[in-house]
Amino acid sequence: MIELRSSVMVGEEIMRRGVNLRILYLTQFFDPEPAYKGLGFAKGLQSAGHAVSVLTGFPNYPGGKIYDGYRIRLVQHEVMQGVAVARVPLYPSHDKSAWRRLLNYATFAMSSTLYGLFRAGRCDVIYVYHPPMTAGLAAVLVGLLRRRPVVIDIQDLWPDTLAATGMIRSPRILKIAAFACNFTYRHATRISVQSPGFKQRLVERGVPSDKIDVILNWADIGETTPKHALDLTPFALDDRFNVLFAGTMGMAQGLDVILDAAKIVATSDSRIQFLLVGSGVETGRLQRRIQTEGISNCRQVPQVRRDLIIDVQTAVDVLLVTLAPDPLFEITIPSKTQHYLAVGKPIIFSGAGNAAALIEQARGGVSTPPGDAKALAEAVLSLAATPAEDRTAMGHRGRQYYDQELSFDLGISKTLATIKRAISDWNGTPKS
Repeated sequence: MIELRSSVMVGEEIMRRGVNLRILYLTQFFDPEPAYKGLGFAKGLQSAGHAVSVLTGFPNYPGGKIYDGYRIRLVQHEVMQGVAVARVPLYPSHDKSAWRRLLNYATFAMSSTLYGLFRAGRCDVIYVYHPPMTAGLAAVLVGLLRRRPVVIDIQDLWPDTLAATGMIRSPRILKIAAFACNFTYRHATRISVQSPGFKQRLVERGVPSDKIDVILNWADIGETTPKHALDLTPFALDDRFNVLFAGTMGMAQGLDVILDAAKIVATSDSRIQFLLVGSGVETGRLQRRIQTEGISNCRQVPQVRRDLIIDVQTAVDVLLVTLAPDPLFEITIPSKTQHYLAVGKPIIFSGAGNAAALIEQARGGVSTPPGDAKALAEAVLSLAATPAEDRTAMGHRGRQYYDQELSFDLGISKTLATIKRAISDWNGTPKS
């Protein structure tokens, strides 16, 4: 009871000052991995006057191998550009094996729970990035035992994603995952979601609406400035109309639609080239399709360093986002959507729902039904026939919308408002 009374007093003082929060940020994915809310996010919170300590794993995403310069040990402490980072062990794996992937998630959850309970310093709030759900479960357990408020940032709905991607097919395991999710959401102090559709889905599951904040994702503007340090020769961009997909190549992206559309486009305009840049569990299969079917207007290039991919993005004509046909993805807004808007290039979104509505509202591109190769091909051909100045204006509208509605500073401000609201909610809730 003394510890609880002390945490309330600390919380009240923090709320009066409005600054100097001690935030424990728990995330399985962090720099140097291509993490969405990675080092830039942590630095953004610190720049607002708060102390951030990161609890994460040893970098192995997306290849499933520990990065050079790291080796798994019980704990590794480092400071990255002023941000304190603690790394705990996990089983490295990101292949198609559901059991190895679950082992990857479970080992990090166990390690982070133990560190959070016995090694992590004092904090005023725990902020956790979800997926995977197991990270959220770890944060909630630490929060319950240490009596600290927990904010869960949900970027991917479980168990919906597990079923939609085919990663888990066992009804029993999906039921267990659903139980764990419901436990996690019930005990979180507040929940942040990346789309209105996510909020609606959680409300339908019984999560109180007033517990959920919608905070649309943003882009790292530092990653939208060309470095002009990448040799673009392997991309063969010259004298072509180039359409780029860049990012994770997984089952959720439904990338077969690109190859199918490329085959259709090839019969109408030989100038058009599709580029697939990145890596993931689908990389090898897509490469085999390209070679076996002779899809010569589709070029696959290995993953490019994150700070240099902008060189390719600003050099092409159109940026492409795809999602597989599934009701879940209609309420998902891939983070590359905001990044592409910030780049200021025309966007084609092969999908439906919240992300399509966002692009259309920004007037920064066009959308086509998910999995519809013919519609995607027609959209590409239409943009290729559009005057260059009109495409430039479309890209500028997208960037303008991003600056006004989706900026990093606006997102950080909303995130901190949610964190402070969580502390307020926690202090106002009787504890037994």
